[in-house]
Amino acid sequence: MNWLNSEAFTVFGQHIIWSDMVGNIFGLVALTLGWRRSVWTWPVQFLAGLILFGAFFGHLTGSAGKQVVVMLVALYGWWQWQRGKDGGADGHIAVRFATWRERAAMVAAAAAGTVAVALLFQAYPTLSWDPWPDAYIFVGTVVAMYAQARGMVEFWFAWLLVDLVGVPLNFANGYAFSGFVYVLYGALVLWGLRDWWLRTRTAPALEGAPA
Repeated sequence: MNWLNSEAFTVFGQHIIWSDMVGNIFGLVALTLGWRRSVWTWPVQFLAGLILFGAFFGHLTGSAGKQVVVMLVALYGWWQWQRGKDGGADGHIAVRFATWRERAAMVAAAAAGTVAVALLFQAYPTLSWDPWPDAYIFVGTVVAMYAQARGMVEFWFAWLLVDLVGVPLNFANGYAFSGFVYVLYGALVLWGLRDWWLRTRTAPALEGAPA
């Protein structure tokens, strides 16, 4: 399996690693399935996380840890969406906006978690040479995927905030394909955000329609 961490090709002077490329392609598929509210987004996210863990392990500890979180939350999301997949009018998962209490809890958890993880990375420098960005990515991913598992529209906003740090960090550390593909991620996130947002507005009308 050493070929996964070997160079596939070079683009604009950036070296593309097989595992980085393959993992992110699966990540794009998973995000598209999430936009479509399909439960298959979760096993695909698990597979993407497994491949990217192999790409980042030993180099970007926070990003590698992020992939462990991706795999664990993917299992939770699969279970959660299996329970609620018939809630939507079209047989898919129903989506909603978080309550203000839920939003406050997620923001507080993200802030406290980022500080705690960054301090841990600082206390043990072998875990990360860039503790604050790594901690931000690690904790932000947990919050984003939790919101996705709960069918909250806010998960799209959370992914955008994670990407703002993740993209330059990937380029700076030699994972160019991750940086390139996040341009596509950004387009899909905005498209998915629009779709989920509109569905929260049409759901009440559909529920009140005569049988």
